[in-house]
Amino acid sequence: MKTNTSLSLAWLGMIFIVRFVTAETIESDSEANQPSSIPVAEEADENVRQVSHEQDTSSVESLVSRGEGVLPNNHGQIWREYDIRKYTSRVTAEKPEQAIIDWILRETGTELWFSEPLGILSASRETLRVYHTPQIHETVSLVLTRFLNSKTASHAFGMRLVTVGSPNWRSKALRKMVPVSVQTPGTEAWLLSKEEAAVLLNKLRQRNDYREHGTPDLLIHNGQQETIEHYSPQRYVRSVIYRQNVWPGYELDVGQIQEGFSLQLTPLISPDGRTVDAVVKAKVDQIEKMEEVGVEAPATATQNQRIKIQVPRISGWQLHERFRWPVDRVLVISRGVVATPAPTKPKSFFKNPLTAGRSRGDALLFLECKGPIDVGVNPGTRAVRTGAIPRFQGRY
Repeated sequence: MKTNTSLSLAWLGMIFIVRFVTAETIESDSEANQPSSIPVAEEADENVRQVSHEQDTSSVESLVSRGEGVLPNNHGQIWREYDIRKYTSRVTAEKPEQAIIDWILRETGTELWFSEPLGILSASRETLRVYHTPQIHETVSLVLTRFLNSKTASHAFGMRLVTVGSPNWRSKALRKMVPVSVQTPGTEAWLLSKEEAAVLLNKLRQRNDYREHGTPDLLIHNGQQETIEHYSPQRYVRSVIYRQNVWPGYELDVGQIQEGFSLQLTPLISPDGRTVDAVVKAKVDQIEKMEEVGVEAPATATQNQRIKIQVPRISGWQLHERFRWPVDRVLVISRGVVATPAPTKPKSFFKNPLTAGRSRGDALLFLECKGPIDVGVNPGTRAVRTGAIPRFQGRY
């Protein structure tokens, strides 16, 4: 009985060893045939992406054709080339032809150049190339007439930005002002004779809440764009960055905001010199107040700290309008009671508690065409780009 039991145990042991060795062999063979599942998956994904890219490329290429080799003219489009050297030769801008493109797009709109019928608009410093219907060519010709006319080469413009603390100046001045239609909500515009504008400005200067923010006289080539900017950087602590590897365990995140204003004027004089079309852009950014917030800082050896960060309360406004007015008139634009371009400072020693620190006012922009200017003496001056040119003696 003992002998049979010993034999049975021996057979079971041999069977267990054989199975264990067989399992090890199979597992090693499997690992040898497939080293890692991750690289195989990545390789499969790469193959799928490559096949997908090839399919996308082939599907696009199957839709491309050489066409008929000629420009379609199903709507009577005409190809014309206009010589614009008479204008570009007297303008010192880097790309004067861009002004012609911009004004053509303002007159025709941009959509018709990117839809049916096919249209092409391109310009170099010497040539303007246009492919479109005869009606569009008529519009292009009218725009070019305003650029190529030597009588409208360069003009002096007065651009004055002022703010008045209260809009009650209208009570006596409004009956002498001719309203002009404006698209921007909250914005008004009027026309005044140059004499009436001088009287109005003189009365506004006598007020304690009157502020003047920019009084440049600009020499602008017809159709070109001039920008006047006045910004001052304001630095503040906007956040705290916690770092354990530096002392005292944090760093201050300092930010910067540009506070001030930007004025942009793009005028185009009519061929007879009697009217001016102008695109006016204005932008004002103002910091009304810095809200302080205390945040926890890492504990020091003595006590816990609280660090003050600042959250800016920002106000601002923008204006983007196109106006047309006679050159013998002054255009006055009001943006309404908005944020002022700069902090207000009282003129008198005694502060009014009701208006002290007021950061809003009725923003007024005075625009005047002061007539043509002969720039043949020094056509290469760059001062006209910044507005820092000799003053022109105007009425105000």
